Amino acid sequence: MVLHWISVIAVVTSLVTGIRISADALDAVVSKWMEPILPQGEIWSVHIWAGLALFATSTAYLIFMATSGLSARISARRLSPLRMRAPAKLRWLSVNVLLHWLLYGLVVALTITGVLLYLGFGGWVVTVHLAAAFGTLAYTLAHIIAHFGYGGWRQWLRIFRPARLAPSVGQRSRYPLLIASFVAVPTAVAIAALDYESRDELLVQTTTDIPTLDGTTDDVAWRSARPVRVRTSQGANLGGTGESTVEIRAVRDANKIYFAFKWQDPTRSLARLPMIKREDGWRLVGHDGDRADVVDFYEDKLAVIFSASDAFAGGGATHLGPKPLPDRPSSLNERGLHYTTDGSYIDMWQWKASRGGLIGYMDDQYIGPPREATADEAAKRARYQGGYWNDPGRTFYSYNFGFEGPGGYKGPVSPKRLPKNAEAAARAIGTFDPTNADLSQDEGSIWWLTEAESVPYTIEADARFPVGSIMPGVLIQGDYEGDRGDIRAGARWKDGYWTVEASRNLSTASRYDADFTGKSPLYMWVSVFDHNQTRHTRHVRPVEVRLR
Repeated sequence: MVLHWISVIAVVTSLVTGIRISADALDAVVSKWMEPILPQGEIWSVHIWAGLALFATSTAYLIFMATSGLSARISARRLSPLRMRAPAKLRWLSVNVLLHWLLYGLVVALTITGVLLYLGFGGWVVTVHLAAAFGTLAYTLAHIIAHFGYGGWRQWLRIFRPARLAPSVGQRSRYPLLIASFVAVPTAVAIAALDYESRDELLVQTTTDIPTLDGTTDDVAWRSARPVRVRTSQGANLGGTGESTVEIRAVRDANKIYFAFKWQDPTRSLARLPMIKREDGWRLVGHDGDRADVVDFYEDKLAVIFSASDAFAGGGATHLGPKPLPDRPSSLNERGLHYTTDGSYIDMWQWKASRGGLIGYMDDQYIGPPREATADEAAKRARYQGGYWNDPGRTFYSYNFGFEGPGGYKGPVSPKRLPKNAEAAARAIGTFDPTNADLSQDEGSIWWLTEAESVPYTIEADARFPVGSIMPGVLIQGDYEGDRGDIRAGARWKDGYWTVEASRNLSTASRYDADFTGKSPLYMWVSVFDHNQTRHTRHVRPVEVRLR
C-alpha cells in the first residue's frame, strides 16, 4: 500500500507536469485542450524529480513482489481466463494482470525516452514519450474500471485498508519492504549523483592569442580550446527537426573572456517581420507578431544564460502556463514567463542576426525577480516579460512600426522611416520571397535601415515605392550605451552553420552580469532560434563553466 500511494503521487505529478510541458508545443492539441486544469510555474524540476521518484518506486515494487511471495499475483499464467470461458471475476482478474504488465512497459518507455529528452534528443523520442504519457493516463482509467469489475466498491476501498502480509511458500524475506527500500533508494541517489558528476564542463583556458571576432574559428586560441557539444531540441523550424547541436569553446586573457558558438541552422534568416507595400499601404510579412510568437518571417538568434544556480532548464527561471504569476499580466503569447523567485539575477546574452548581431554586438540582458507591470503592460498595449529585461543603458535598434498587441497587425501599419533610395534598398535586401519563410537570405544582404540611409516617413516619400516593394522592419540608430553594450560579437553563416564569437570583460561590477572569476560556481545553458521569435530549442541539463 505504501508503494502504491507513492507510485500514485509520482505518476500523477509526472503526468500533469509533463502534459503542461507538452502543451507548450506549437502543434499541441490534446494537451492544449487540457491546459485549464494543468499546474503552472516552475514545472521542469518537479517533472524530472517526479520521474526519478516513479523509477525508484517501480524498482522497489518489483523487488517487493519478488521477496514477499506475491509475484504469483501478476504471473502470466493468470492471463489464461481471457482465452477461455470463465467466470467474470476471473476474467477481470486477468485484465488487471494484463494492465500491470502494460504499466511496466509504459514505465520503461517513459524512463528511456525521458532520459534521452533530458540529454537533448528530440524527434521521435518526443513522440514516443508523449504517447507513453497519454498511455499511462488511459491505463489509470482502465485500472480503476478493472478493479471495480473485479470486486466492486470493496475492491476500491482495499487501498485504504492496510493489512499484514500473509506468509506464503514463495516468501523470501520477512521484511520485503525494507529490502526494496534499501535497493531502490540508493539506486535513485546513485542515478542523481551520476548525473551530477557527468555533467559537461566548459574549461576556460588562459591564452595570449586573442581571437578575432569575425565569425570563424580558425584562430590559434580556438585550436587548443576543448569544445563542449550540447544537444538542444523541441524548437521550431530547423528543417522540420526542431533540433540543433551547439558547439561551445571559451578562452580568456587577463581582462576578457571569449566564447565561440557554432550551431546547425539550415538557413541564413535575417528578415525580421519585414514590410511589403500593398494597394492599401504597408503590411507586415509574417504572422503572430501581435502575440510575440512569430515562427515564419523572423531573424535567427542564439540565447546564452549564466547562472549561479544549477536548477534544471535555465536555473529554475522558466515558468510555464498562461498566468504563472496570478497578480501580474500574462505574456502576450500566454506560454509562460522567465523570472527568478529568490531575488537572484541570471545573466543573459542574446545574439540577434538583424538587430546588431552582424554589425558587432550581442545584446546584454538578464532574468531577475518579476517586475511590476506598467499600465500599458497590464492592458496589453506593451509586452510584459516577467523578470526578463534589458541591462541598464540603451541599444541602437528599434522597430520600424508601432506596437500592436493581441489582435493587431491585421491591416496596414505606419512605417517610421523609409529608405532614401528604393532601388538601393532592394539591392541591399537581395533575393526574397514573401511566400517562403524557409528561403535563405543572401550572403551580405542587409535587413535593417540605418539613420543615414533612411528618412522619416512622409506620404510624398512613400509614393516613390511601387506596390510589391519590400522594406526592413528593423531600424539601427545611435549607439549602444551602458551595461547593455558590454558584449561585442562577430558572426558568419556558412554551409548550414552559424558561428558567433563574443567577448566581454571578466567582471563588469554590475549585479545583472555574471563574473567570470572562478570564485563561485557558474552554470550555462544555450538555446537556438531558427527564424522564430520565442520558440527556441530546449536545453535542460546545465553546463558548468570552469576557469583555469
